[in-house]
Amino acid sequence: MPPRAPRIGFASLGCPKALVDSERILTQLRAEGYETAAQYADADLVVVNTCGFITAAVEESLETIGEALAENGKVIVTGCLGAQPEKILARHPNVLAISGPQAYESVVGAVHAHLPPVHDPFLDLLPPQGVKLTPRHYAYLKISEGCNHRCTFCIIPSMRGDLVSREIADVLREAERLAKAGVRELLVISQDTSAYGVDLRHASGEWGGRSRKASFEGLAEALGELGIWIRLHYVYPYPHVDRVIPLMAEGRVLPYLDIPFQHASTRVLRRMKRPASSANTLERIRRWRADLPDLTLRSTFIVGFPGETDDDFEELLDWLGEAQLDRVGCFPYSPVEGAAANALAGAVPEELKQERHARFMERAAQISAKRLAEKKGRKLRVLVDAVEGDFAIARSEADAPEIDGIVRIRGGAKLPVGEFADVVVTGADTYDLEAKLAPKVRG
Repeated sequence: MPPRAPRIGFASLGCPKALVDSERILTQLRAEGYETAAQYADADLVVVNTCGFITAAVEESLETIGEALAENGKVIVTGCLGAQPEKILARHPNVLAISGPQAYESVVGAVHAHLPPVHDPFLDLLPPQGVKLTPRHYAYLKISEGCNHRCTFCIIPSMRGDLVSREIADVLREAERLAKAGVRELLVISQDTSAYGVDLRHASGEWGGRSRKASFEGLAEALGELGIWIRLHYVYPYPHVDRVIPLMAEGRVLPYLDIPFQHASTRVLRRMKRPASSANTLERIRRWRADLPDLTLRSTFIVGFPGETDDDFEELLDWLGEAQLDRVGCFPYSPVEGAAANALAGAVPEELKQERHARFMERAAQISAKRLAEKKGRKLRVLVDAVEGDFAIARSEADAPEIDGIVRIRGGAKLPVGEFADVVVTGADTYDLEAKLAPKVRG
């Protein structure tokens, strides 16, 4: 009888980019014969992939490490907070090993050292798409690491380095494997998706019998050939983004852009060292929507940034009213250890930050409710995520998983999870839609 395979517990914190790192680590460990355990107590060892972007994320990571130590005792730490091992060791000196982000070999090596593999090539099977932590029907596709921007509120470049793009053939082969494995939606992610390929000087690669250019538009065009939903996240509004709008109009890429505007006041943007002008982005949004009325725009903003005045904030509210963004997230500014913004004068009182946050979200909610109400009576194609009683829970082209809204389909209990369905919108609230199944067209 073969020996029992060693079991790994895993906790993945932070953004989708960290989730992809976790998937890569788990894929390698599964290929070597390790199994995964759903509970810390059932594992032989636990790996915690941490986030260290903001103070709250650091605290969550440290608490998770503590929980894993309490329930298991053998913990390996990796991820963004691993770039600051002194913080981890000050709270948890008994962790087995610490490594930073993207340090896949170091993590696997530490697992080998503390829990050697027992591999049986006749029994250990690995799906061609690797191990995924998302549902079977959607997956994140990470196209690069790092970032060339030096935003004053962010420490990502100090943790993950400058932009390093993956070769385009490598990205497209992974995307193709995922599509063949049943993935219906690919969410393209990186720190700066629209800068993809800049460091490669847009070098071409072969895929599908053709040469493909390693550029934002070249990647979008190639992914659009897979016949599944392609959703673009973390896109800076550079002029060349305009060239992807026709692909969206043709239905090859979802009419959805996730653009981290962060603010609208030129003065605040300069203090943030953001590479965009609010006036230029408004004009670009107008042109995009003229060409593609169904375009969905999502973004995130920071209020209460050091030096933000009442006038700056009112300018932001006015800009939001002009832009009419569909999906919006907002965060009161929180100092991040090591960020250049910490040295800026003009700290905004916490009470005022919270007041501005509430006002911003109230305005954003009004815009969202208005735009969703305009969809009543429309026919939409949706992707089913779950079934709850008589309802199917789905998402439209305008909804990314876990961050945007949902479409609740009455009478959708028999719809297969992970497949598309056609519905008619019957109602809307602030962020979500209600729908019924569209009548089938008889031939």
